[in-house]
Amino acid sequence: MTQQTISLTVNGRIHHVEAAPDTALLYVLRNDLELNGPKFGCGLGECGTCTVLIDGVAARSCVIPISGCVEREILTLEGLGSRDHPDPVQVAFIREQAAQCGYCLNGMIMAIKALLMRTPHPSEAEVLEALRYNLCRCGAHVEIMRAAMLAAGRIVEEQH
Repeated sequence: MTQQTISLTVNGRIHHVEAAPDTALLYVLRNDLELNGPKFGCGLGECGTCTVLIDGVAARSCVIPISGCVEREILTLEGLGSRDHPDPVQVAFIREQAAQCGYCLNGMIMAIKALLMRTPHPSEAEVLEALRYNLCRCGAHVEIMRAAMLAAGRIVEEQH
């Protein structure tokens, strides 16, 4: 397919990219916009490392063509917060040290953010369901779950 100029709204800014309409959103985010939060994992939409929010819904950017993203709001990990003002989900993951290698972290954080946008105080079962298709091979599941529940206001942070 021939390349076209396509306008995408990513993290609140409009970007014009030259790409074929069927190009996976992940490639445009990483290669053209230099946003490295979403990771390439399986390339099949099954592992969750490439998760972004599209109009507030968690989506696998490795299988979504950019033509399906025109006139939609795309939010990546870089758009959640800054080093000085991190998003509450990011703060919770930092406080709970909810990562080992960190490769899955983008997907976990974005999945929880999407959940909290639609269900501000989810149950543990709802958190588990939201993370159901995000894979982590390091074994940080306990910390990830605590971070998610902390971000949801379902547990009180312990004072150290």
